[in-house]
Amino acid sequence: MPIDAICTCDATYTLKDEFAGLAVECTKCGQPIQVPQRAAARPPPVGTDPVFARDQFLLRQKHLSISAKYYVWDERGQAILFVERPAHFLRNLGAAACGVVAALVAGGILGVLASLMPNDELKLAGAIIAVLAAIAALFVVGGALSAKRHVNFYRDDSKSDLLLRVFQDQKLAIIHATYTIADAAGTVLARLDKNYLYNIFRKRWYCHTPDGSLLCMAKEDSIVLSLLRRLLGPFFGLLRANYIIVQPDGETLLGEFNRKFTILDRYSLDLTADPARTL
Repeated sequence: MPIDAICTCDATYTLKDEFAGLAVECTKCGQPIQVPQRAAARPPPVGTDPVFARDQFLLRQKHLSISAKYYVWDERGQAILFVERPAHFLRNLGAAACGVVAALVAGGILGVLASLMPNDELKLAGAIIAVLAAIAALFVVGGALSAKRHVNFYRDDSKSDLLLRVFQDQKLAIIHATYTIADAAGTVLARLDKNYLYNIFRKRWYCHTPDGSLLCMAKEDSIVLSLLRRLLGPFFGLLRANYIIVQPDGETLLGEFNRKFTILDRYSLDLTADPARTL
């Protein structure tokens, strides 16, 4: 998060936190300015694992892996978490194959029946019904047999100590998708949801407490940039998707989730704007 530094000549500068504790030169009067240190680390709330008692988390995706895997580091570059979202490749591949077979059977049977109709109008109607039935069979059978892709948070990549789980509540969500966050014991901590229709213009996630109260929102950093991303894509990384995390009022900042400008997928989660550790 940015740090404000004030010179004796009253010039004010907003600097990146990497300048914390350093002396910089005032461009107005030339005098040195001592940049304040970062705020001292706050103790974790009661019952919180110490690994989450920090304001910054750095994520790096592990490539050449079928499942989505991430290493999470602290500010010093020490690994503190391992995150995995299993792909269930073989099961989902089998589910897709079964869906294709079901579509061929349903479409084939109805297609044969349509060809037996006495006139062209009924044959056309039957052919349309056969196509729609094949598509429905593909999604229904494939979706029923596929596996949900839950997200697991472990203390390290040995995966022996599970800390958190994010459950995918629906296998197929057309408009509205929800996820449930729980600890290793299964206690629900929060719920996430998003609306795909709204995401056409600006991606937004909602986070609710277990009793349904809105805790915060995460949304793309700018409506203008989000529209440009829809038109131009990431544009060689210049329009990479960054998010701001705000309170329910939609304005008060709690944190930022940014993708780094690198060849590999690297992200940073900065929650220093949340002194009360709401999250």
